Amino acid sequence: MTAFSSVTHICRDVNYGWIIRYLHANGASMFFICLYMHVGRGMYYGSYTFSETWNIGIMLLFTVMATAFMGYVLP
Repeated sequence: MTAFSSVTHICRDVNYGWIIRYLHANGASMFFICLYMHVGRGMYYGSYTFSETWNIGIMLLFTVMATAFMGYVLP
């Protein structure tokens, strides 16, 4: 079963599957918007001067982006 066929199964055969799909997509988009706003707030207030904390946060951001890439693009 491919990723596309599982999405079509959820949208067609599961009760309210179409709304589950749209809530998941919009929730993921909102999550990344919140992440970018959080980084922007840190840049505005100069949090990048705390280099150890800033580098850990950037590594977490890259890890989240890589996980999203693995789950969305690669299947």
